[in-house]
Amino acid sequence: MEAKGEAGSDEFSGRLGLIFATIGAAIGTGNIWRFPRMVGANGGGSFLVPWLIFLFLWSVPLIIAEFALGKRSRTGTVGTFRIFAGNRFAWMGLWTAWISTAIGFYYAVVTGWCINYFQTAIRGGLGSEVDTVQVWNDFLQDPSQVIFFQTLSVLITMAAIWKGAKAIEKVNVTLMVSLFILLFAALFLSFVMDLDDGTLDGFIYMFSIQPEYLTQPETWINGLSQSAWSCSAGMGMAITYSVYMRKDEDTTLNAATMCLANNSISIIAGLTVMMAVFSVSDDPLGAVSGGSSAITFLVLPEVFAQAPGGPVVQLLMVTMFFLALSFAALTSMISTVELCVRNFVDHGIERQKAVGFTTLAIFLFGLPSAALWILVDPETGVAFPQFLEVQDHIWGYGLMFSGLFIAYSIWKYGWNRYRVWQDENDITGFSFRDYLDNGVSSFRDDFINTGDNDWWIGKWWDYIMYLGFPIMFGVLILSYFSDLILNVNNPWDPTNADGITIILLFWGITAGLFVSMNKYILVNRVLSMNGTIWPPSWDLEPRPLYRNVPVGAEVSIDTLPGGEDPFIVEVGESLPETFVNEYGETQTHTLHQLPWSSQS
Repeated sequence: MEAKGEAGSDEFSGRLGLIFATIGAAIGTGNIWRFPRMVGANGGGSFLVPWLIFLFLWSVPLIIAEFALGKRSRTGTVGTFRIFAGNRFAWMGLWTAWISTAIGFYYAVVTGWCINYFQTAIRGGLGSEVDTVQVWNDFLQDPSQVIFFQTLSVLITMAAIWKGAKAIEKVNVTLMVSLFILLFAALFLSFVMDLDDGTLDGFIYMFSIQPEYLTQPETWINGLSQSAWSCSAGMGMAITYSVYMRKDEDTTLNAATMCLANNSISIIAGLTVMMAVFSVSDDPLGAVSGGSSAITFLVLPEVFAQAPGGPVVQLLMVTMFFLALSFAALTSMISTVELCVRNFVDHGIERQKAVGFTTLAIFLFGLPSAALWILVDPETGVAFPQFLEVQDHIWGYGLMFSGLFIAYSIWKYGWNRYRVWQDENDITGFSFRDYLDNGVSSFRDDFINTGDNDWWIGKWWDYIMYLGFPIMFGVLILSYFSDLILNVNNPWDPTNADGITIILLFWGITAGLFVSMNKYILVNRVLSMNGTIWPPSWDLEPRPLYRNVPVGAEVSIDTLPGGEDPFIVEVGESLPETFVNEYGETQTHTLHQLPWSSQS
C-alpha cells in the first residue's frame, strides 16, 4: 500500500542554513575547474564582462523565480509545475528533475575522482617526481578504483540527506565554511607564487580587458553559458531548497546572496589557478585552457609541485586544492540527490526509502560513466571517459529547457491573472497596457514583492523574464547547435556520440515518455479493478500531492492553475474520501482511510 507522506513538515533553522545550502547547490567543480579554463581561453578580464552582465540578466532573475515558485508551492519540481502550470504540465517538473538526476549519474563519478585525488595528494602521490599523466591513466583505466570512489561519494551523499533539511543544513554549513577557508589559503599561496618573480602577471591577466575579445561572439556565448550553469539557474535546486524556507524569508535577498557568493567563489578559484599557472608555466594560457580534465588532474598537480617553499608547501597546496574540489563536488551532489528525493516524498514515499532508492539508482546508472568507453587520445596519450562525456554532452544543455519551463509557468500565470482582471472589471478585447499592468507584473506582485522588509524588485525583472529570457534561450540553443554543425564531423550521423542526432533522439524520447506519463503516473494512479493482470481492468484515481508547509507559513494556492485540486494537500491533512472519475462516476479513494500516524 502506498505511503501517505511524512508525519510533519521540515524546514531550515534560519536564513543562514538556507543560504549555505543553496550556495552549496550552486558551487561545484565548474566553479573551480571550468571557470579558470573559460577565463584563460577568452581573454582574462574580457570574459568577466559578459559573465557579470549575464549574472544579472539570466542567473539572478531565474533564481528569484525558482525561490518564489518553491516558497509558494512548498513542493519539489513536479509538484511546483502541477500547481503553477496545471495538472497537464506536471511532466515539465519531471523533466527538470530528470535532467538534474541524469547529471548526477556521472557527477557522482567525477566527485569520486576528486576524492581519490585528495587521498592521493595527502599520501604524497602527486609530488614533483610523479608523472601526472600516468597517475591519471592508471586510475581511469582501473574500473575497480573508479567505482570504489564513486560508491564512496554516493554513500557520503546518502548520509548527508538521510534526516532531511536540518541535516542538509548542518552538512552544507560545515562543508562550505571549510571550502571558503581552503580556497582563501590556496589563494594566498598562489599569490605568493605569482609575486615570486615580481610581476603578478596571473593576477593582471585575470582582470585585464582585451577589447578584441569583446567583439567575438564566442566570448559572450561562453559568458552566458558559464553564468547559466554555474549558478544552477533553471536546475530546480532553488525550488527544492525553498520548500524548507521559513515564511519570512526574503526571496530576492536570498537569490542575490546565493548568486553573488557563487560568483565570488569562482573569482577566488580563478585567481588561485591563474596565478599558480602563470608563476611556473612557460605557456600559461595553453596550460589553463587545455580542457577541463586536463587542467584539473594533469596540469594543476604539476603546477603545485613547483610551489616555492619546498615539499611541505607543495604538499599543502595540492592537498588543499583537491580537498576544496571534493567539498564543492559533494555539496552539488547533495542538492542533486535531494531534488529527486523531494519529489518522491511529495508523492507519499517515506523519506528514507526515497533516499535509498535514489542513491542506488544514481550509483547503478553511473556505472557506465565510471567504466565504459575509457579511451586514450592517440596524440596526447591521455585517457578520457568517452561515455561520461557523451552523457554530459546530452544532458548538460537539456537544462536550458528547464529554465524555459520555469519561464512558461510565469508567463501562464500572468496571462491567467490578466483574464481574471478582465472578467472582474467587465473588460473585453486585448489591451497591451492593461496586460503589462495586470498580467505581466502579477507574478512579481503576488509572489516576490510580498514582505514589508523584502528587497523589492521593479519592472526590469518582468522585461527580462518575458522578453530577455526567450532571446537568451534562443541564443544559447542556436549557438550550441551551430557549434556542433561547424565543428563536429558528420554531426547528423546518429552513431556519432558528439553529434546532433543523438542529442535530439535522447531529448525527444525522454520528453515523449514524460508527456505520456503525465496522466497515468504523475497526476493519477493506475489501479487494477479486478486484482488481475488479465483480463485487464484498469481505472485511474488522483495521485495525492503533499505540500511541506512549515508552521506559520500557510498561504493559499487557490488562485493557481492546480491550486483547486482537492488532492493537493498539506502534510498531515486528510484526503477527500471520494473523487469523480473520467466517466463522471463517484468513487472512493483507496488512500483516504489510511491513518496519518502510520504513514511515516
